[in-house]
Amino acid sequence: MRVFVTGGTGLIGSAVVAELLGSGHTVLALARSDASALAAEAAGAEPLRGALADLDILRTGAAQADGVIHLAFANDFSSPDALAQAVAEESAAIAALGEELVGSDRPFVTVSGTPYVPGRVSAETDPPMTDGPVGGRGRAVTAALGLASHGVRSTAVRLPRTVHNQGTGGFAGLLTDIARRTGVSGYPGDGAQRWPAVHALDTAVLFRLALERAPAGSSWHAVADEGDSVRDIAAVIGRRLDMPVKSVSSQTYGPLGPIFATDQPSSSTHTRQELGWEPKHPSLLEDLENIQP
Repeated sequence: MRVFVTGGTGLIGSAVVAELLGSGHTVLALARSDASALAAEAAGAEPLRGALADLDILRTGAAQADGVIHLAFANDFSSPDALAQAVAEESAAIAALGEELVGSDRPFVTVSGTPYVPGRVSAETDPPMTDGPVGGRGRAVTAALGLASHGVRSTAVRLPRTVHNQGTGGFAGLLTDIARRTGVSGYPGDGAQRWPAVHALDTAVLFRLALERAPAGSSWHAVADEGDSVRDIAAVIGRRLDMPVKSVSSQTYGPLGPIFATDQPSSSTHTRQELGWEPKHPSLLEDLENIQP
């Protein structure tokens, strides 16, 4: 299968591209810079120059492919306005890609987050989050899943709060970056809130499985660890960086503060049973041992 991938040179995307190529697929990768194009070529993919905001380029990529995996996101959490702009850009991109695939029965794999369900572990049958600072991402993916009734085999892989590899990535990676900047490995509140996590290499396998066999309109959870307490995550970061570990204001995390403070464990039982996905790589707490002082 020839697969058009956006975000193919990031932490998750590079793992997905390698997984696809290793399984006999070919990859057309969106590349927003010369460096990204060279990285895509080095990985064995064909680059397509353009940014996520270039909707005509996205349509061209989708038109040339047998399936699409969308991973790109600006990841600008510096301010509410910057985050809103990133969400709006992605929403327009998802809509453009979906429109190009209408009536083709080709697979369209999108990304959303595991949902927050008060008082229990969330499951694949729970609706996506459509409120809050990143609620627009949930609304865009919901619209993409709705294309199942318009001849698109659309499906969503829901990512946990941290997708990691070699001690970097995700919300845990943001905690590490903030610790380096402030000299304190902090956590909001009492730190008992739980975050699910998964290794990037395990995530890549799930994206491939979703591309190859997931039915239209389905959602899947890329969750290996149902929920590590943020206090435990911060403790490993503090030990690795030789910094004090303590509670800090949720304002430390900017527009993501409310999400950082929320208990949001998640399950992947249905995903494992239906797609035969089984995580094999190190857990988050194990992987954080790779943080370099």
